[in-house]
Amino acid sequence: MGMNGWFGLFLVQLSLVVFHSSGADPFARYELELSYITVSPLGVPQQVIAVNGEFPGPILNVTTNYNVVVNVRNKLDENLLITWPGIQMRRSSWQDGVLGTNCPIPPNWNWTYQFQVKDQVGSFFYFPSLNMHRAAGGFGPFVITKRQLQGLELPFSMPDADIVIMIGDWYTKSHKDLRADLKDGKELGMPDGVLINGKGPYRYNDTLVPDGIEHETINVDPGKTYRIRVHNVGVSTCLNFRIQSHNLLLAEAEGSYTTQTNFSSIDIHVGQSYSFLITMDQNASSDYYIVASARFVNESIWQKVTGVAVLHYSNSQAKASGPLPDTQIGIYDTYYPLNQALSIRLNVSASGARPNPQGSFHYGQINVTDTYILKSVPPMMIDGKLRASYNSISFGNPETPIRLADVFDVKGDYKVDFPSRPMNRTPKIDRSIINATYKGFIEVILQNNDTCPQSFHMDGYSFYVVGMGYGDWSVDSRGTYNRWDAIFRSTTQVLPGGWTALFVSLDNVGVWNLRTENLDRWYLGQETYMKILNPEDTANKTELPVPVNALFCGALNHMQKAQKSSSLATCANSRNSFTLVMLLLVVHFILR
Repeated sequence: MGMNGWFGLFLVQLSLVVFHSSGADPFARYELELSYITVSPLGVPQQVIAVNGEFPGPILNVTTNYNVVVNVRNKLDENLLITWPGIQMRRSSWQDGVLGTNCPIPPNWNWTYQFQVKDQVGSFFYFPSLNMHRAAGGFGPFVITKRQLQGLELPFSMPDADIVIMIGDWYTKSHKDLRADLKDGKELGMPDGVLINGKGPYRYNDTLVPDGIEHETINVDPGKTYRIRVHNVGVSTCLNFRIQSHNLLLAEAEGSYTTQTNFSSIDIHVGQSYSFLITMDQNASSDYYIVASARFVNESIWQKVTGVAVLHYSNSQAKASGPLPDTQIGIYDTYYPLNQALSIRLNVSASGARPNPQGSFHYGQINVTDTYILKSVPPMMIDGKLRASYNSISFGNPETPIRLADVFDVKGDYKVDFPSRPMNRTPKIDRSIINATYKGFIEVILQNNDTCPQSFHMDGYSFYVVGMGYGDWSVDSRGTYNRWDAIFRSTTQVLPGGWTALFVSLDNVGVWNLRTENLDRWYLGQETYMKILNPEDTANKTELPVPVNALFCGALNHMQKAQKSSSLATCANSRNSFTLVMLLLVVHFILR
């Protein structure tokens, strides 16, 4: 497509922006600057990635159906992208923030994301998607609250307050050194600790925890009930989360209300998010431990890799003391994590972001149109490099993002021949993606023949987790599927030596990333993309056109202009001014 065609798309996009700006859905605008700061979360000074000078980054709190405008400034020394897992980016994979959909933001540049949180509620987070940046920080919470409309009541009493807790394994090595280890064919090894809200462990044990480490304290009032949103933003470790002497009443998983089940502790896999309702009903004679400890490992060896924060009642009389609360889960107890995962169910009587019951969509009665089996194995050497794969394909990102290559007719950028089944062939590095069918209803089988638990994530969608088990999946496994109230989420665990089955309704046009959230496996190529196009859409009804501020790279690098100003978001402090900026851009473009 030439410049005239691009200009036509520009005008279409402009008309959409102007129309949206005068519509009923408000705008929420944010400025996020990512830069390096030096902190010592585990007592060792190290460079981390801060957002607006904070580690972790600030909460982005919006309301259902808001248009979100986020200007991201890259003050790092490397290319940058921010991604928004669980935010479905309806009709606009252009905003997804991964290499297959966006050109990266160069150092000292900024780029403005614009998307709508259409018909979503719940607990999510954002993070930098390139170069293992998340191992250095750059993450923060993203909360979507419900609209104040009749029929959209919460399926529980309004909590007294919200609390966000971000947990994750942590290395004192820089993300660059971790990348170098992987390139040299090394495993990352045991992390150096677990952080809670960017801070190291409370000194519950003088031998295991050195003096001088700052810990997180959560302040609460007796008798009140809090909604605690917990996110595992770590590198690769599943963490068991618990609060001493307090029940965790599960209420939400990545935007879906769950049946309300009490847990004394719960496994939270990498990339997963949960909301719990916790009533402060304990004796306030002392503080209580908040614990995040590694799972699926030898706990005696990993004792030092434990995150510990403090729950402090406002009338507490003493510090937390004594041993940490035990999970009471044996390291070789394989069925506990399986049964716990299967016990997390959708609340089919609750209203979501729209005034209709979530259970009205009877996913279990829809005929499956396609089945894709994605098999992972331990990393292996491919062309002299350590690589990870699905179906013997280790993904190599194309130089030009996939939909940009489509629109501007870049040939040979990628292939749509990703195998729907594991292949008995030599693994290879390839740029192969899935060519999926719009409005199909697909079954995805995740077969984990690796030695560690993995988290699988699908951008642009949530899916029903209908089955899970050990061994190799077979057609007989379908007899165990939950076809009524399976949890609907965007990130699920796949246990080592096991399988997980998903149902997905492909109603969101675009190109969407499928990946493991384990950073080491993702960095080594365990991902692909799913291309979903609507051949009948000739007027951008099901997919928005290329954004007017799109960055260009690869074969389209010649189209990229030097960046001269800051952001549209800074200039536009109201809907009208935002529209005016767009109109001025048109005039500027024509006069050039």
